[in-house]
Amino acid sequence: MAGGVERVLSLKANYFAEQYGYDITIILTEGKNKPFFYNLSNRIKVINLDINFEELWNCTFLKKILVYLKKQHRYKKLLSKELLNIRPDITISLLRREINFINDIKDGSRKIGEIHINRANYRNFDKSQTNFVKELFSKCWMYNLLGKLKRLDQLVVLTEKDKEAWVELDNVSVIPNPLSFKPVSTSLQTEKRVIAVGRYCHEKGYDLLLRAWTKVQDTCPEWQLVIFGDGDRTEYEKMLASLNIDDRRCVLKGRTSDIQSEYIKSSLAVCSSRFEGFGLSIVEAMSCGLPVVSFDCPWGPRSIISNNEDGILVEKDNPLSLADSLIMLMQDDERRNVMSGNAIRNVQRFDIEQIAHKWKSLFEEVCLCNTR
Repeated sequence: MAGGVERVLSLKANYFAEQYGYDITIILTEGKNKPFFYNLSNRIKVINLDINFEELWNCTFLKKILVYLKKQHRYKKLLSKELLNIRPDITISLLRREINFINDIKDGSRKIGEIHINRANYRNFDKSQTNFVKELFSKCWMYNLLGKLKRLDQLVVLTEKDKEAWVELDNVSVIPNPLSFKPVSTSLQTEKRVIAVGRYCHEKGYDLLLRAWTKVQDTCPEWQLVIFGDGDRTEYEKMLASLNIDDRRCVLKGRTSDIQSEYIKSSLAVCSSRFEGFGLSIVEAMSCGLPVVSFDCPWGPRSIISNNEDGILVEKDNPLSLADSLIMLMQDDERRNVMSGNAIRNVQRFDIEQIAHKWKSLFEEVCLCNTR
């Protein structure tokens, strides 16, 4: 488990187990015998069903269908067996493949769905590769999904805008992700360094960020951009060369085990995402005293950043606007320092204590409904 969703899951599970004394079991389908990237409390039980859906990635289209059906049948059988054995009070689905059958498992638990991406981008097709058949399939799939979501006791989304998108549902609650750490220190705002964090993929918009940086490096050549993330950097390394970006002023790095210290060594953070489920890296950066310049993309950044107070929201997919806002803060130390203090204060609403309390209240409400 090494992604943002896994990090949040580990954080919440540890808090519920250690602080509330909850009896927690995490059931996985992938990564049998592999170490966990994030530490888990020894009070948490982990069951790995070893379904290995990742095998589908290497299958042809027809074989993928057959292998999927076989694995899905096995998944339903094994998960049903575990839940009937555990008899939990509450079962939380992250809306992966189990949403197809989770409501039909008669284990006595209340079923909650938790979604970490906005509706428009939830299992969407690449627009450049779509066709009539795929669009029809997508509509049928969504219709079927809505029927399953309506049967949940509650669906949890990350922002109010996400809630508004699920117009067909009346069982939606909003609980944002918690801050994943408490900073040991904060940025002194003395380093001429901008940081971006997230995996190297189309969603994160690093191609747009690099285009913006071509203007930034010409105007503020003393500043450096550093990007941290998983994934293949090859495409973006080629862009550095094609855009004549100085690779000393723009550095592409992999994942780091100590991202907190990297935030603290920076003075600004930037988010160039085309869309965000929430924006955990934005919250992390702000907690370390970094104003964040972000595209106003759906839907996370707007739910976190107070525009022109602790960061700046710019027109989505507009590299020039992104560059102009970065340059403005680079050249205005006083404003950047004020925003830094505001960011530290404003982001406290995402402390794990407050977010965990929201979840605890939801659990109690859902269980109370079950006794009526």
